[in-house]
Amino acid sequence: MKKQLLYIVLLISSIGFAQEPLVKAVIDTTNIRIGEQFQLKIIVNKTKNVIIPKMDSTALGKLEIISEDKIDTIKNSLIKKYLLTGFDSGAFYIPQQQIYINNQAHLTDSLLINVATIAIDTTKQKLFPIKSIKSEPIIFDDYKRYIWWGLAALAIIGLVLYYLVFNKKKEEETIVVPSIPPFEEAIQKLHQLDEKLLWQNNKIKKYYSELTEIIRSYIERELKIPALEITTDELIATLSDFHTSGVIATTDETIGKLKALLQEADLVKFAKSKPLAIEIEEDRKDAEDVVHHLKPKIIAPEIASEETSEEIIETKEERKDVE
Repeated sequence: MKKQLLYIVLLISSIGFAQEPLVKAVIDTTNIRIGEQFQLKIIVNKTKNVIIPKMDSTALGKLEIISEDKIDTIKNSLIKKYLLTGFDSGAFYIPQQQIYINNQAHLTDSLLINVATIAIDTTKQKLFPIKSIKSEPIIFDDYKRYIWWGLAALAIIGLVLYYLVFNKKKEEETIVVPSIPPFEEAIQKLHQLDEKLLWQNNKIKKYYSELTEIIRSYIERELKIPALEITTDELIATLSDFHTSGVIATTDETIGKLKALLQEADLVKFAKSKPLAIEIEEDRKDAEDVVHHLKPKIIAPEIASEETSEEIIETKEERKDVE
């Protein structure tokens, strides 16, 4: 019975001594050369209620942290990895790291790392004098901004030259091309409209739009009325007033033809009306009749001189009365 109790006690004590610590720090090497890197692992044999604080880089002394990985979970342990290096020779300690498990602090062991210099064998490696500062080769980026400035200047010069040449050509064209009288221009445009064969190709709306634009442009130029900007009713009313007052030379029949033509065009353009071929041909004839019979009234020179002389006589008589 005593022996059995002794075995149980030894077994329990061996299990207690064999149990791994809750936290530990491990490095993959204890000796490095200047600039070499080594890995530090912090291992926690718990996965719940564990806090691994951020490592204090100032406590490492001459050692530097290059990078750190996220915490990995492997089986029932947490592992935090760091990549460190040193740029000064000597022996340096990685201090104890404090880990919290269930709000209780646990410390890892401190670790010693030796950083050695690189030995240079001067018998095999020849020494050379210090070289002078070498200038960098010329590359495209050195002149890139000057190239952009040059292109911008060329573009501005090109625009100025184009503007000057374009304006000069425009002035020459304006001077060379004579202005066609309103009547001749209207007749010429009517013949050009006939050659397009618009209504014959079922483009009736476009045909009437161009036909009325020709008539309105003629009236605007010949009679000095803003025919392109006013409605059909306003235009007919204006022409009727001018005819009544004797300002224009026309007839009531001509004004009636113009009114019927413009109203027909409005129906085609806005009400999608489709007149017959014979009606379209009749409207074309009426348009030319309007151009022929709608003109400003010409005052004969004799009448004009008589009216002027009468005005002079009346002015003289008024002056006598005043005296």
